Amino acid sequence: MGKAAKKSDQGPLAGLDADMVREWFRITHLGRLIEDKAYLYIRAAKGWSYHAPFAGHDGIQLALGQAFRANKDFLFPYYRDLLTCLAAGLSVDEILMNGLSKDGDVAGGGRHMSNHFAKPEIGVQNVSSCTGNHTLHAVGVARAIKYYESDGIAYSSQGEASTSEGYVYEALNGASREKLPVIFVIQNNGFGISVPVSQQSANARVSDNYSGLANLKIINVDGTDFVDCHNGMQEAIAHVHTGEGPVLLHAQCVRIGAHSNSDRHTLYRSDDEIAEAGTHDPLPKLRAALIDAGLMTEDELTAVEEANVAELAAAAERVEASPDPDPASVDTFVEPTPWQVEETPTPETGDKWKLREAINETLHAEFKRNPDTFIWGQDVASKDKGGVFNVTKGMEAAFGEARVFNGPIAEDYIVGTANGMVRYKADLRVVIEAAQFADYIWPAMEQIVEMSHDYWRSRGQFSPNVTLRLSSGGYIGGGLYHSQNTEAIFGHLPGCRVVVPAFADDAAGLLRSCIRSEGMTFFLEPKFLYNQGFASTVRCDENHAVPLGKGRIRRPGSDATIVAWGTPVHWSIRAANKLAKEGHEVEVIDLRSIRPWDQEMVAESVRKTGRLLVVHEDHITNGFGAEIAAWVSQNVFEWLDAPVQRVGAKDIPVGFSRILERETLPYEADVHEALSALLAY
Repeated sequence: MGKAAKKSDQGPLAGLDADMVREWFRITHLGRLIEDKAYLYIRAAKGWSYHAPFAGHDGIQLALGQAFRANKDFLFPYYRDLLTCLAAGLSVDEILMNGLSKDGDVAGGGRHMSNHFAKPEIGVQNVSSCTGNHTLHAVGVARAIKYYESDGIAYSSQGEASTSEGYVYEALNGASREKLPVIFVIQNNGFGISVPVSQQSANARVSDNYSGLANLKIINVDGTDFVDCHNGMQEAIAHVHTGEGPVLLHAQCVRIGAHSNSDRHTLYRSDDEIAEAGTHDPLPKLRAALIDAGLMTEDELTAVEEANVAELAAAAERVEASPDPDPASVDTFVEPTPWQVEETPTPETGDKWKLREAINETLHAEFKRNPDTFIWGQDVASKDKGGVFNVTKGMEAAFGEARVFNGPIAEDYIVGTANGMVRYKADLRVVIEAAQFADYIWPAMEQIVEMSHDYWRSRGQFSPNVTLRLSSGGYIGGGLYHSQNTEAIFGHLPGCRVVVPAFADDAAGLLRSCIRSEGMTFFLEPKFLYNQGFASTVRCDENHAVPLGKGRIRRPGSDATIVAWGTPVHWSIRAANKLAKEGHEVEVIDLRSIRPWDQEMVAESVRKTGRLLVVHEDHITNGFGAEIAAWVSQNVFEWLDAPVQRVGAKDIPVGFSRILERETLPYEADVHEALSALLAY
């Protein structure tokens, strides 16, 4: 600007650095021009099919974006945060690339919705469309910031309506309890699309809903006032740096326009209300204040505006001419490549261990190997308890409560903060007991789905390196929420791996591969097998590994093939052994991984035997066995001598009564009957 740095001594800008305030105007005006350009693209059907304007949120968005420090802080913006991201360091080209879903979009190459801005390489995170779910991710990475004694801050931004989600309370409660360096920014414009705040919140000022949380500092600002927002943000930053806990920074904004380009706000807002909202527009007020304070002249402001127009025009020309995503790239970055390792054989002689002991000892070994490994969940660190099944016994004593600790009874919090914590650095690994029993996992499904497409959505820029342990299945008389099976649902999600050991050696080797691999993996532990002698094996050393996606032939044969995993592997081996006495040699494949699953091994076996029986504990309808049966029928059909058969649980819940449970789940006799019929076909 050619002006010497000075401060205004009058008006609302009194005492502020002149260059800083001039920059406020430049960035905000540029952001508004981009918004106008977005609407032109929409009308011309060139892109930006989703756009939520920030006008009326200017003060808080600018303060948030300018507070962010690239490559030190972690910023989780939401879909309205165009100005935030522009101020945080995204260029005009990068904003436009996202809006037009171009290949050069630094958020993920057009894989995410427009107006979902991100730049992971500097710490601006690729956030989902699920409103407010990223609050948990901010809490998780703030936990790492605190553990590693960084002076970084996690920033989470959202609208007021998203605070109605339960996981937002979980995030605020958890961050307050753990005294974490996170600033939650709530931009309250009074509407959740068409729903007024009075129908969303017990308090019109949403921050009042959380006034009872210890260690949570609440700061309320006028989101349309640049000065108030700047001061409020500086106060929030200063408080977080004291280590006393998080801040909830509530900004009262105004929604000048519609919620988004697909919202007709005239259907639920009166003309008078819309006109009144326009009178609170922050940008013309800032422009006038600059003139009144003597910090800029009309000509200087016009020059800034003209320069912004030219900058946007040049950027638009470059971006519009840039490549669109290559359709062939859609299959890339579905999940990271797992740890590449050759399977190590189990010793033939030596002391034996049970499946539960194998998991416990492997956890101990991996935590010794990598000090950047953490575990939490419900009951995992209660002195000597070590979880309901003692799987984590001794972990807290060995590695300390900073690495091994209890989570609240909030599965969403357990999973969501894991997603956040691993963002701190690439070699950090998190193991969670995602739920005390697998069938309690459903409150966390939104976070699981979110995690499953993080890697793809960011085009490989972020890998959620999390192993989700779950005690799974029945045969224990547990009944509802203690004996159900979850494998097929997880197996349906792209980006998820799912492994299910049936023997102790495989439990150790698979868990080691899960932890050392990048990406998310469900490690399903058949709780019935924890202490069964028939699932025991000779103890393996700390280098024992089983590659993910590779099956194991438990019993060779030539007359038929059984494919199973988990507890039914044992029923299958027993049934095959009985039929061997009748002259039938049946091959039993322990699949071990069901996503990915060993198609090559199964195909090779079926080509040899001509018959296939798939046995699993889950319900028959939509069970994962249907996927295997369909694949074999499509790819190995000409080698089949009989229709592919399946054995599984009946399509009813697993009841508590042992009598009802036995009638529902598959057992050895069921496998024997189905196998006999298959051999006789």
